[in-house]
Amino acid sequence: MKKGVDYTGVCVIFYCHDGQGNVLMHKRSSKCRDEHGCWDIGGGGLRHLNKVEDDIKREIQEEFCTDVLDIEFLGFRDVHREHEGERTHWIALDHKVLIDRNKVANGEPHKIEELTWFKSDALPDPLHSQLGLFLEDYKDRL
Repeated sequence: MKKGVDYTGVCVIFYCHDGQGNVLMHKRSSKCRDEHGCWDIGGGGLRHLNKVEDDIKREIQEEFCTDVLDIEFLGFRDVHREHEGERTHWIALDHKVLIDRNKVANGEPHKIEELTWFKSDALPDPLHSQLGLFLEDYKDRL
């Protein structure tokens, strides 16, 4: 059975910032599942029996090689999409995460083509299709 296809998947999404108005974003490589070349924040599937905050810390360490300094839960989204002709359903647990900017590195070069800091009011194009919805939902809290 496939998570998100045969049953509702749960994922953690993290908007990593440095506390100075900058957000860390990555450009999705051609080896990502979808939306190649799009800019995105970070995220990953919640692992069975893991605590949400532990999974966020693990994912950020894997993807961005840095430490989590603070985590703020923003809310959740009920995400319905289509991928390769299959309908998918995910519950996204959205977070704003303060990270140690000085330790950031690309921990997944096979998935991350580029890793860059952007001013939160000057994000790159094109954005991942779900990121616009995230930014709109939480615009007053980012």
